[in-house]
Amino acid sequence: MPVDESNAPRRFVFERDSFAFANELLWEYHLDPASGKMKFQPRRPKPDYSHRCFVMVRAARQFLYHARFDPQAAMADDATYHNLMRKVIARDPRRPASPQDQIVIPGFGHLREFSAARPQIIKKEAGGAWQSYFLRSHWRMVFPISREHQHRTAARLEESLRRGFSPVIHLVKFPALTINHGMMLFDVSSNNSKCEFSAYDPNDPQRPTVISFEKASGQFSMPVNNYFAGGNLDIIQIFESWFL
Repeated sequence: MPVDESNAPRRFVFERDSFAFANELLWEYHLDPASGKMKFQPRRPKPDYSHRCFVMVRAARQFLYHARFDPQAAMADDATYHNLMRKVIARDPRRPASPQDQIVIPGFGHLREFSAARPQIIKKEAGGAWQSYFLRSHWRMVFPISREHQHRTAARLEESLRRGFSPVIHLVKFPALTINHGMMLFDVSSNNSKCEFSAYDPNDPQRPTVISFEKASGQFSMPVNNYFAGGNLDIIQIFESWFL
């Protein structure tokens, strides 16, 4: 069922509504200037919190849709925060709650602050790596994604952002799988030739990233970063309906 747009949540603010910790990478990536491709090797020591990109963006939106923070209230004990976290994660990531039905997180001003102070609670309760693998949108990426589909996706994402929502997206190159990743969009700028979407990337808690959409070609792209060599990719909007 589509989101009820008459009940839009508060707008996502990167410095407030993103997690303070990262989805850690299992591999160390190095861009080869000669080939323009990424070379990689296992990260040592092995990270203890990885393969959670989709888990993290889903959880970030569940906090956005279903929780509010009360910095004036006294801090609770860890058991209470575990219980509150489980309640937030049990909520629907597709439909925002009304303000009176939001779960109150005491003692902190926002998610960024809470996740910096209690990272292990969030990591334990947000979900396992298996939930990033068994994702509904993985079935979609194996079918052809046309430029018309991407035009519709870009238009839908832009409209959703204009209405105050924060779409969650699946970034993919198939069958190459040089990227298979989740992000949350929170802003957009547009002109006659291009849209630029600001995104929360759970792999990088320090700064937003920018995803571009060229209207003439119907093509999304992203610049090089520490795990992607940059270039074209496809986008599927997720946590939007019952089948995605």
